Amino acid sequence: MGSAAGAAGALLPASPATARPRAAGTCASYRAAYHFTVPDQWKNDPQRPVWIDGEYHYYYLYNPDYLTGGTEAGTAWRLATSRDLVSFTDQGIAVPKDTTVNGDVWSGSAVVDTENTAGFGAGAVIALVTMSPGGGTDHQEQFLYYSTDGGRTFRNHGTDPVLPNPGVRDFRDPKVIRDEERGRWVMALAENTKIGFYHSADLRSWTYAGDFVKDGIGVLECPDLFRITASDGTVKWVLGASANGKASGLPNTYAYWTGSFDGTAFTADASDPQWLDHGWDWYGAVTFEKRDADGTLDDRARYAIGWLNNWDYANTTPTIDCDGFNGTDSIVRELTLKRAATGTYYLASRPVATLDDHVSRTIELGDLPVSGTRVLDHTGISYEVTTEITWESLTGAGLQLRRSADGSRHIDAGVYGDYAFLNRRNTVNPDASGRWQESHSPFDASARTVKLRILVDRTSVEMFVDDGRHVHSSEAFPYLVDTGLALFSIDGTAVFRNTVIREFAV
Repeated sequence: MGSAAGAAGALLPASPATARPRAAGTCASYRAAYHFTVPDQWKNDPQRPVWIDGEYHYYYLYNPDYLTGGTEAGTAWRLATSRDLVSFTDQGIAVPKDTTVNGDVWSGSAVVDTENTAGFGAGAVIALVTMSPGGGTDHQEQFLYYSTDGGRTFRNHGTDPVLPNPGVRDFRDPKVIRDEERGRWVMALAENTKIGFYHSADLRSWTYAGDFVKDGIGVLECPDLFRITASDGTVKWVLGASANGKASGLPNTYAYWTGSFDGTAFTADASDPQWLDHGWDWYGAVTFEKRDADGTLDDRARYAIGWLNNWDYANTTPTIDCDGFNGTDSIVRELTLKRAATGTYYLASRPVATLDDHVSRTIELGDLPVSGTRVLDHTGISYEVTTEITWESLTGAGLQLRRSADGSRHIDAGVYGDYAFLNRRNTVNPDASGRWQESHSPFDASARTVKLRILVDRTSVEMFVDDGRHVHSSEAFPYLVDTGLALFSIDGTAVFRNTVIREFAV
């Protein structure tokens, strides 16, 4: 859970404490059309969804007092359920805040205790969460909550921590998994620039086992640990964490390492991490198990969801004025492990397949040659566009999204030289500093082709490059009258092949 460092920007009053939603009908909605949004008030960190009784239980940090108390008013866990991870049903607060002397509840993780190791009954849902007794952020400890009604409501297991603070400042975000091979639970915990590993037989008492240290990418938060089978049959463990590499020209999203885990120590294949997203706004992300409709586990894939925001400007959003909320998530992604030509294994991302079930309109534009700028007839504010760009010789090519009628405002997405990019500089966006406008990821220009799949919604753009080898997710707040779409090439002619636009109804 990040510190509440975001300050209100130009789109908001000086403080969220003074912000109020306008009366219905007096403003246009910026609520996302097909992304998860909090019903009201505030959300930030996703909590790893859990499969229970044929549906996913998605918990997230929710502040019901944001409009009057700001981010410092503290968070609870709110619950939404879903069968397809596109359409969600709100179930209200599951883990309340301020019901014990320990205050509000921060990030953690829930597990289903099928074997009753904790003693609350077989099938009880156990949540391990960070709390900071006495308030503030400098004494973080881990506490246990349990549910006996299928994860809908939770009770606290006393007011004492199950993992006390050993005397450090950063000690949070427990991620718990079951180590079936060794018959115990394993916790990964964020501890400044290291991730600590702990063991437990019963989820109530924990023993330190080891750690993984990585300096140079800020304070590590929201750790993640899982095993996945690659497309070639190779089994890898993946260790991830939300991290801030902006000072070194790296992303401020989800860093991950492939490697091996023996139940106590994680050994990385390489010291430097890879990044699951190269944009500015995919933070506090979690991955979770992919289950078939009958509950069968797919060990060759995994899902992921991230908070479409950034602590640098967390309070800046147009959704407050009309809709009275601040909190949007990325589309759920399916992750698979692939082997690159260099021998390196990496996680490839694609939007969850069930998004196809919500398509309301498809526009097939075919192959479109472009030399310079070509404005398309299509207009819209929420859609997906896919295309494969090919060329013989040029400097760059891409799309202008949410383009104004006069062409002065737009979001640019594409490739230039040896990088793919997403640029929000020429539209309204939350970064008042002007420093975080264009994100980059590596690109081999010698291929002379690139596949792009871009999800555009009212306040976000997510670009999947070359079947999800790299992804860019960033907030952007174009005027709702900016609905145009154009294609462009620089210093040459490109052909945008098999260009398709899809719209969604959720």
